Amino acid sequence: MRRVLAAALVVAAAGCSTVPAAEPATQSTAAPDKVAWGPCTDIKRPDGEPPARTDATVQCGKLAVPLNYANPRGEQLDLALIKLATTAGKGQRLGSVVFNFGGPGASGVDTLDQAGKALAALRARYDLISFDPRGVERSSGVRCGNSAEMDRFTSLDTLPSNEETRREAQAANKQFAALCQQNSGKILPYVGTVNAARDMDRIRVALGDAKLNYVGMSYGTQLGGVYATEFPKNVGRMVLDAPLDPTVNFEQRTLTQTRGFQKAYESFLRSCVKDGSCGVGKDATTADANVEKLMNQLTVQPLKVGTRELTQGLASTGVAAALYSELTWPFLEQALSEAIKGKGDALMYLADSYTGRSPDGSYSTQMTSFPAITCVDTAERPTEAELRRTEAAALKISPLFGSEGSGGLCRVWPAKGSDEARHVNATGSAPIMVVGGRGDPATPYEWAPKLTAQLKTATLVTYEGEGHGSYLSGSKCIQGIVDTYLIDGRMPNKGSTCPAA
Repeated sequence: MRRVLAAALVVAAAGCSTVPAAEPATQSTAAPDKVAWGPCTDIKRPDGEPPARTDATVQCGKLAVPLNYANPRGEQLDLALIKLATTAGKGQRLGSVVFNFGGPGASGVDTLDQAGKALAALRARYDLISFDPRGVERSSGVRCGNSAEMDRFTSLDTLPSNEETRREAQAANKQFAALCQQNSGKILPYVGTVNAARDMDRIRVALGDAKLNYVGMSYGTQLGGVYATEFPKNVGRMVLDAPLDPTVNFEQRTLTQTRGFQKAYESFLRSCVKDGSCGVGKDATTADANVEKLMNQLTVQPLKVGTRELTQGLASTGVAAALYSELTWPFLEQALSEAIKGKGDALMYLADSYTGRSPDGSYSTQMTSFPAITCVDTAERPTEAELRRTEAAALKISPLFGSEGSGGLCRVWPAKGSDEARHVNATGSAPIMVVGGRGDPATPYEWAPKLTAQLKTATLVTYEGEGHGSYLSGSKCIQGIVDTYLIDGRMPNKGSTCPAA
């Protein structure tokens, strides 16, 4: 699950949006229960640019699903899918594996194309499949403002924590919610995880698979858990990596994730100063003080980056983005060191990679699909007192990452929420593998055993390393355990662990 900082949730939007409404077509262009595969024409890399080369073995398609499953013959929505065809020889193909890479709001179409090389062992036996879930990108992606409005959304400061900042946040939340309703109101009630799970069963049928083989990462673990609850007899080999505990409320999730990011930040600082050459500070205490000073300065005087400004909100988002993987810690050191000296380009780049902003100023639906799905997946609507209590507790844990979380936006969300996706129980399903990382900032390890217990049929594997997600972390141990299960069906022993990569 992506952790959206308060700066990315409290949208400072004004005026009318010029973004076309992201509503499903009245008549779907896709045939029901069939996917018409063809060339991929709009794949995007993280920087928003198309791939350098077109791969003919990568195909894209659409599948029609009901907008409202209570009226399955009514209005339809086109799901966008991608397939990396297997390289298996005759008689070696095992079927398909469907991926969800998290979010909620991440594009499975773009991400699977980028992850193909890392999944070569699986592709040797399976067709690799992913999709943009309903409300994401090509699947009637939720839009909540034009580029200028989204720029204001992502750049809003979260510090200082005072009444003026809170009033700005509350006003921005209302404006953002109104823009979401204006642009994507028709789809907002139907983007929840239960409907996405039903969509996955339609995908399974369209692929011709008797069982759903599935790898879900981050938010994808909740989607997988809901699928296994709705369709336990249809579960094949399922792996849930970087697990989310769906039962937590807004306050619990905010505080747990704040602790997770603060822990990862402190690990970064210790690593940075280890050899005495850290550009952020000579020791962890000094480095932390320098970052705090930078953030406070940015609330008064943002750094110019071209025609834009690096605000405190964007800077904190950039720091959080780099904490998702230990591999990006060296770049974070460079970015913070440069920002302390007055150059904010690198921190801005990190923030843009998180918010889905391309160099041309356009945005993906990452930051808009996230609240749309999050807010309809819970009936919880926090009071003002609950938000202030959450914020105060989070700021005690971390002045850098503490906030009221996503509760403030969900409080004014225009679509009603339901708790159905918060209750999972996979009784009767095939064995499920859950993989949790000790140093995961976004889905902290404590959620891993909790989800494992809720699913009833699951076995937990522990990764001792840093970063959000274990399967693609570079750990050969984790990748070997996961691939062995998916390819050979062998579940690891209870209590299995892998060392840090």
